[in-house]
Amino acid sequence: MNYEDLKTLDELRKNGSITEEEYQREKDKIFNNTGNQSYRSPYLGMSENSYVALMHISQLGGYILPGLGFFAPLILWMLNKDNNARINASGKEIINFIISMVIYAVVSAILCIILVGFFLLGLIAVLQIACAIIAAIKANNGDDYVYPMTIRFLK
Repeated sequence: MNYEDLKTLDELRKNGSITEEEYQREKDKIFNNTGNQSYRSPYLGMSENSYVALMHISQLGGYILPGLGFFAPLILWMLNKDNNARINASGKEIINFIISMVIYAVVSAILCIILVGFFLLGLIAVLQIACAIIAAIKANNGDDYVYPMTIRFLK
């Protein structure tokens, strides 16, 4: 949203240069970015909330194709980490969580020798799926999510 455009629009309305109806229509264009056909969202055509939600939910791609659950959020984060502080913070949180889950999974795999690891591997999978879904919902609502049991490698 461009506050300068909104301020200019408000001044035009106060001066009587545009009607209240024109003011409301143009204000809606500013807030919704409609009417400006050349505008392209830097977040793959999505709102910031949707983009961050996609970052969170993309880690589940690892259950479809090994490695996708790490590289998809990594690439999404790398594309816009310098343009948006929220995307940068969320990307770091996601990568930290994924690395932490891999460490926990390796330890659990080793513990499979004494049969405890099988239960722990299942628990890790449920935790990752549940946390990714909760994080995506919160992100889509504009809230930030802090993953539990995450080791902070990236700060």
